[in-house]
Amino acid sequence: MTFWENLLSNEILVSAVAGWTVAQVLKTLIECWMNKSFSPERLVGSGGMPSSHSATVCALTVGAGLRCGVESFEFAISFILASVVMYDAIGVRQETGKQAKLLNMIMEQDFFKLDNEQFQKRLKEFVGHTPLQVLAGGVLGILIAVAVHGFYG
Repeated sequence: MTFWENLLSNEILVSAVAGWTVAQVLKTLIECWMNKSFSPERLVGSGGMPSSHSATVCALTVGAGLRCGVESFEFAISFILASVVMYDAIGVRQETGKQAKLLNMIMEQDFFKLDNEQFQKRLKEFVGHTPLQVLAGGVLGILIAVAVHGFYG
């Protein structure tokens, strides 16, 4: 087998990558529909609906569970990783996005205009996720892992 055949025969990896890819495409389409404009950054950017982080780690976890069993160390590691990533997406990263939004508003005030080029750049506001975005990404990841497992049979 060639390198690519070996890589593509890894059901768990394919599930996780497919989860991320589908979530990013959906996120871009939803953003395009809502804002009536295409933003290429959304194809790889964080934040938004659905959470690609959640889709990735849920697809990884369910893929590991289906392929290796829920008693396996692969499932255990994936489950803990998914828990940390999804908790972080809702908690710390969402708060970081809120702080960036507030700082951007402060920096846009006329009395706060600074000449320093570094302060003229807007901070990234799409960093974290709402619980609904994380839930949607998780459900998407689960569905993708089940579909990939059915394909690999």
